[in-house]
Amino acid sequence: MTTLAQAPPGTDARDYRFTTAHFRFVQQRIHQLAGIALLDSKQDMVYSRLMRRLRALRIDDFDQYLAIVKNDAHPEVEAFVNALTTNLTAFFREAHHFERLITHLRRSNAPRPLKIWCAAASTGEEPWSLAITACEAFNTLRPPVEIIATDIDTDALAAAASGRYPLSRLAPLSVDQKRNFFLRGKGAHDGFARVRPELTGLIRFENWNLLSRQPPPWRDVDAVFCRNVMIYFDKPTQLHVLEQIRAVIRPDGLMFAGHSESFFHAQHLFRSLGQTVYAPVAAHK
Repeated sequence: MTTLAQAPPGTDARDYRFTTAHFRFVQQRIHQLAGIALLDSKQDMVYSRLMRRLRALRIDDFDQYLAIVKNDAHPEVEAFVNALTTNLTAFFREAHHFERLITHLRRSNAPRPLKIWCAAASTGEEPWSLAITACEAFNTLRPPVEIIATDIDTDALAAAASGRYPLSRLAPLSVDQKRNFFLRGKGAHDGFARVRPELTGLIRFENWNLLSRQPPPWRDVDAVFCRNVMIYFDKPTQLHVLEQIRAVIRPDGLMFAGHSESFFHAQHLFRSLGQTVYAPVAAHK
């Protein structure tokens, strides 16, 4: 019997046969479902992540698995998207954005709660950073702020909503931030911390696909954090997402993007204020 280690030249030394045709289908399907433009160089990554799904479902080959995820109504479609979604994040990533947000929040004289949309919440470090920033901006654990945290990855969103993290993940926070906004675990929870209960009332976690043809159900957003998301989209998809954001952001609102993202192709929607902060362009009447 030929083992994987002894596979003859020209064969695929993997547990499952994964062809270029399989990869092309995955590229098309994930783009259709989530707008992600997978580079050809990601074939090994795709195999590694989807192989775990085949094992979990006890499926023997990729033909069978891809036939399943071709069906929009099958529950595995959600797991397929979750498996291929990248969740790289950290507390207070690109710290200058949070400093700019404090200034923006303090300048507002709105007689209503200020609304922040975190459009790619991932495992929660960003929306909780936004909640901490709001508390610090108004010097209270109950600031007049509402945060809507969305993501397409339901697994990541559940982790975000739990507000529970290993202590190592809190390294970017100051000593005061750790003390004021987190409760350290004891006993079986030693080595972990959870956000204070007061912060949980500031955030609403919701599953939302940025590719949706329906506009988001929230309006009059004062600030949008959509960072390090557009790099996974092609230009037409980026335009669609920016149009969705433009439809809900206030005329005096701010959009925060990732440091490697630029929107020269969307200057009719947003204008740069520097340091990857953008303002909506006034709509033509």
